[in-house]
Amino acid sequence: MIWYPYVQMKKMKTPYKIVDAEGVYLYTQDNKMIDSVSSWWCMIHGYKNKEINEAMKNQIDQFSHVMLGGLTHEPVLKLSEKLKDFLPGDLDYCFFSDSGSVAVEVALKMALQFNINRGSGRKKLLSLTSSYHGDTFMCMKAGDDEDYHFILSEDDKKDVIHIPTEMDALEKVFRTHGNEFYAFIVEPLLQGAGGMKMYSIDFLRRARELCNEYDVVFIFDEVATGFGRTGNRFVSDLVLPDIIVLGKALTAGYIGHAVTVANHKIYNGFYSDKDTDALMHGPTFMGNPVACSAALKSIEIFERENYMEKIKHIEDMVRNLVSGFTHPLIKEIRYMGGCLCFQVHDPSCLIGFQEYAYQRGVFSRPFLDIMYAMFPYIIQDNEIRQIVDVMKDWFTEQKGI
Repeated sequence: MIWYPYVQMKKMKTPYKIVDAEGVYLYTQDNKMIDSVSSWWCMIHGYKNKEINEAMKNQIDQFSHVMLGGLTHEPVLKLSEKLKDFLPGDLDYCFFSDSGSVAVEVALKMALQFNINRGSGRKKLLSLTSSYHGDTFMCMKAGDDEDYHFILSEDDKKDVIHIPTEMDALEKVFRTHGNEFYAFIVEPLLQGAGGMKMYSIDFLRRARELCNEYDVVFIFDEVATGFGRTGNRFVSDLVLPDIIVLGKALTAGYIGHAVTVANHKIYNGFYSDKDTDALMHGPTFMGNPVACSAALKSIEIFERENYMEKIKHIEDMVRNLVSGFTHPLIKEIRYMGGCLCFQVHDPSCLIGFQEYAYQRGVFSRPFLDIMYAMFPYIIQDNEIRQIVDVMKDWFTEQKGI
């Protein structure tokens, strides 16, 4: 019996059973539908990409996994070197893991131990209102979404402060607690599971200045925003953090893998003659050679096929398709890079939309008060139009409004 995510099993509707997938399409026994959410935002090249499949198969023919404890291998060496060159600034030191949540845990642990290693007693963490960083325990503490993390008490979160993405709140919290923070973690520009909230780069620029001033480790959780999703390769290209966390599109969704990449300052805080200064962490499947091979090929395709131009085209087309569209049920329409969001006033008006979209050849998965699309980057114009039309038609066909 499968225990499915984010659902009350007693009331769960039968999930759509996928029998095949190719390009941007998912296939059930009797239907073909565009995956408008890129399978939780990771399938940037779509399904069944021949080059990625081949890279993974070739590696499996050599060996599928070896531990990184006392061993190493060519795919992880190549991926580490590639990320060193691919990422901005001095984000050079790669610590691999097997999921975005674990990679965030590693980032927070790095930041906390970095302060301990240098004799600091800092215990507080700064995060954003409506943030989401994963569902493991420290990630839940860093997050701020009762819909996901209601099991935590106020006492569990006593060392975490959350602020809105407003300049006054940012300035005030650093004036009050700046010398107590060991880290400030953000989903840069786009807060995903917390409601597809979008905010200004100016907030991050000022946050970087304040982190410098108060000697606070600045962490960018780019698990969702990395690899072009916001219209930037990485938001870290615009504002440089001390630690960046990548997952999801890192392997183009073909296999689970993630990485926490630290700058020289953080790495040097662990580089010591003292064994106790070492980072004592080691996921079993970190640096998995099949995952590294998929990531290397995915990045190669991303660069070679000029995906940033594709993403710009998606954003421009979405802008044109939603321009001027309004409806009494819709609170706001937002878009950025490869993301489109319709936020509604009342979540109940989204009940039934998933099946409505399915019948019209689109897989969608609204949540909270959000109807959204996270487009695969290989999507064609007619497929973008089909997705947006289905979203708009749901509202225009509502009776009695």
